[in-house]
Order: sequence, then structure tokens, then C-alpha cells
Amino acid sequence: MKAIGFTEHLPIQDKNSLIEFSQPIPEAKGHDLLVKISATSVNPVDIGVRKNGYRKLTSPKVIGWDAVGVVIDTGNEVTLFHCGEKVFYAGSFIRPGSNSEYQLVDERIVGHAPQTLSDAEIAAMPLTSLTAWEALFEQLEISTYNKEKNHQRTILIINGAGGVGSIATQLAHWAGLKIIATASRAETISWVRQNHADFTANHRKNLVTEVHKLGFKYVDYILELNDLDGHWDEMAQLIKPSGRITSITENHRPIDLKKLTKKRATFSWEWMYSKSFYQTSDMITQHDILENISQLLDSKTIHSTLTKTLSPINVDNLKKAHQLVETNHMIGKVVISNHK
Repeated sequence: MKAIGFTEHLPIQDKNSLIEFSQPIPEAKGHDLLVKISATSVNPVDIGVRKNGYRKLTSPKVIGWDAVGVVIDTGNEVTLFHCGEKVFYAGSFIRPGSNSEYQLVDERIVGHAPQTLSDAEIAAMPLTSLTAWEALFEQLEISTYNKEKNHQRTILIINGAGGVGSIATQLAHWAGLKIIATASRAETISWVRQNHADFTANHRKNLVTEVHKLGFKYVDYILELNDLDGHWDEMAQLIKPSGRITSITENHRPIDLKKLTKKRATFSWEWMYSKSFYQTSDMITQHDILENISQLLDSKTIHSTLTKTLSPINVDNLKKAHQLVETNHMIGKVVISNHK
């Protein structure tokens, strides 16, 4: 089968930053599905893994953490899927990725694909949906059942127009929260409003001042999706006593948790790959989450965050997608699909 990967950590403009090569089609065993890939997307994690490292690899590393495709073979322990079913998933951090013709993936982190969307629209969703769902409903512990109570609660989503922010805003709206999403340009402000943000704040200005101007002294929840270091002091001021903060971005200097002491506030990390990385006993919750996301998409309760499609899946289009994500100005998601 054809696959696209890299052996050196190079700038995307370098001709060897991504290369096509051939390798055997892998064999499905245990809980594995063998999936024929029809669409994938590029996320900031792809950029980080491709760029960061010094050693030349002995064999190419295949990345890609969003996929849509058809199950063509199953391992002997598979119970959730059958051959011929269309699926979507974000895969695992410790296995080869979706930038290939075929991929093995554990059924417990896979969902049945929505039936009313194109492959490109579907491929935009798995990684960001899993991240947003786990951040909101597992780490921040927002209830999906008590929507009346949620109407009285406010969430600040920092970087509302990015990949995760675009779906987190929709899911927070579905859960009944009042949403302040940050955005700094006319087009990103328009985008977060399309995704049901009730208010917007400019993250290039002082967020404490911005949120206070909207009439809120504190917020119940904060979902931090960009520049943890730069926003830490603002978040510590804005979080309500006993409130919760979750971040998906790494800090580059120590964060001062003492700033949360008097408020008895909680801080937690969200990393979507934790369950598959450590093979946790609750790994199958990612299957459940994707089944929910699929239903919400088919019922038009939420919509795909796809904003750009490239076709087909090849080295040139993957490089173009990497360049777009590297600008840090992407609104929504870019997908590479074999179907126009």
C-alpha cells in the first residue's frame, strides 16, 4: 500500500518534509479494524510531531489523526463493527497514522460515521470532537442532562475559532451554557457566532477587562485552547470560586497553581490520546463519544467545522494542509479527501 510519512524533521517547504513510500498492508488482530482511508485532516499535533525532533528515523513515520474510511477486515475479538461499514476516528498516538491507504485502529476508539455528511465533512470532526467532549463533560464535569441549571452557568472558551473551539462552542451550546468565545478578527468573530457563541471577547486584549465589559465578574468554566502561559493570570482572576479550568495546550514556563488556592478552583489537562496511549479500562468511552457525535451531526444539532478541502490524498496536498495549519490563522478545519 502507499503511505506518506517522514524520516527527518524538516520545514514543510523542504522536498523531503513528507515523502511517499510503499509498505505491506497490515493485518487486523484482536480488537483491530483494517480501514481503507478515504479522507483525513491535519491538526496542530501533526505539525508538532513532524517538526519537533532531531534524529533521522530509520523508517518513515506515518502521522495523521483524523480518518474516515470503510472497514475491510476485522480482528478476531471485534464485536462493534462489520466489514463494509463506514467509520470515523482519531486513532492513537502510538500507532501509524491515517496518511496511508489502509490503517489499523482499535475498535474501542472508533465510531460509525454520520450518514448525511460527505467524507470531507466527517473527517474534520473526530479529533476535535473527542477533545472538546472530554474537556467539557469529563474534565470540566459539565452535565449533559441538567440543561436548565446550565443556563445559569457561563463558560469562557479561549480561541473559539480554532479546530477544537469550533466544536466545543457548539457542544457547550447544546449543553445549555452561556458561552463567551474569544476571537480577534472580523471573520473569526463571525465564525464563533455561527457556532452559537453568545458573546465574544478579544484575546489580543486584556481578557479580564473584556469579560467584565460583557457584564460578568467571574465565569464558571474556562476551556483554554491557545497560549496557556499568556492567559494564566487572566484565567485565575476570572474563574469563579469552586470553578473549573481545563487546558489542551502545554505551558512553556511553570504555572502558578497557588493563584487558584483561595478560590478552591480546579485545574486539569485534556489530552485526547491518554486513553489509547495508556490502554485505560475506559478506552471504549471514545467509541461512545463518537457515536454521540455522529448522531448529533446527522440530526443537525451540531455541524461540521470543515472550512477547506483538498483532493486527493497525496504529498502535495498534505504539504499544503500543513502550511495552512502552521499559519495559526486557520478557521475551522482543513481536510484532504479522495472524493471531491
